[in-house]
Amino acid sequence: MAKRKPAKSKKTGGRAKRRFRPVAFAWRWGVRLILLVAVVAACVIVAHRVLNPPKTIYMRQEEARLGRIDHVWVSLDKVAPVMARAAVAAEDAEFCNHWGFDMTAIRSAIEEGSGRGASTISQQTVKNVYLWHGRNWLRKALEAMMTPVVEIVWPKRRIIEVYLNVAEFDEGVFGVEAASRHYFGVGPDALTPTQAARLAAVLPDPKGRSAANPSAYVRKRAASILDGAATIRRDGRSACFED
Repeated sequence: MAKRKPAKSKKTGGRAKRRFRPVAFAWRWGVRLILLVAVVAACVIVAHRVLNPPKTIYMRQEEARLGRIDHVWVSLDKVAPVMARAAVAAEDAEFCNHWGFDMTAIRSAIEEGSGRGASTISQQTVKNVYLWHGRNWLRKALEAMMTPVVEIVWPKRRIIEVYLNVAEFDEGVFGVEAASRHYFGVGPDALTPTQAARLAAVLPDPKGRSAANPSAYVRKRAASILDGAATIRRDGRSACFED
């Protein structure tokens, strides 16, 4: 009796057909998308080392709400040096000594049960330029990832320059150029130490405080900032952004 030959297995193009796995497919393309976004973000940060960022998300939101905003970019060379020192004294006295995060301030905030005072100028710059306002974990996570990149790519002087140009000083008033003219009728290069300190004093709450008609609290805070600005100049903590 003749032996029957075993049946040949069917092949498609010489290879077995792969089974489609949607979870693996989604994961693979999700990772690729994240990597692409990270590369694009890094390229944008590198470009902004020399190119001025466009209007921020928050600026556009306020422009849509108010109809217009006051914002003119100015280089740090045309801003009175005391303004940068006042901003650092007010918001981040260890600006020259950290890599984007003030670990001492963070530990103190955790011990006190509050995040108040832990955000550095570098973090605020990243938030203002690239992200959105509001408290949520996604924004904080993106801020934490982008801040070290900005610290690596931008010199400290560039960080403070961008910060002073995008910070809100009054409703619809963004940047030190617009703020100095809005409050005092002078250019940022002509700011006195007291005027600079008052501008810095309104930064945490620009809609609730005024540099032109300061409350007793703003006057007291400005006096403290004035002393702090002189201190960081004297002890060298302003060296990283001074000429």
